Amino acid sequence: MLSNLLVSVPSVVLMVVLFGLIIVWMVFSKRSQAKRQQETMDMLNAIKPGNKVKTIGGICGIVVEVCPEDNTFVLETGTENSGKSYIKFDKQAVYQTDAVVEKAAPVAPAEEQPAEEVFEEAKAEEKPAEEVAENTEETK
Repeated sequence: MLSNLLVSVPSVVLMVVLFGLIIVWMVFSKRSQAKRQQETMDMLNAIKPGNKVKTIGGICGIVVEVCPEDNTFVLETGTENSGKSYIKFDKQAVYQTDAVVEKAAPVAPAEEQPAEEVFEEAKAEEKPAEEVAENTEETK
C-alpha cells in the first residue's frame, strides 16, 4: 500500500504542474490578445482623410471622408485619366494603413493658478500703447 502511494504522488505532482502551466499560458494569451486588439482599435480610430488604406479585399486608395457615427469611411480609388471612384467601407475592412497612432504625452502636474492671477500677470506684462509709440518714435 505504501508503494502504491509513492507511485501515485509523482503523477499527481505532474498533473498539478501541467494544470498550472496551462492556466499561466491562458492568462498570458488573453493579455496579449487584448493588447493586440487595443492596438488595432487605436489604428482604426487614427484613420483620417488623406491616409492611404488597403482593405482586406485588396482595394487600395486614399481616405476622403470618415464617418464615426456608423464606423465607416469613403475610399477614393483610380486616377484622373482612368476615372476616380468612391467606395464606402466599414472600418473593420482595413488591412493596412499609413495612419499614425498619436500617443498622448504624459501631462506633468503644473502649479495651478487661478484664472484671475494669470490675467493680471498678462496685463502687467503688456506695455501701454503710449510707451510703445514713444519707443517707435525714438528708434526712427
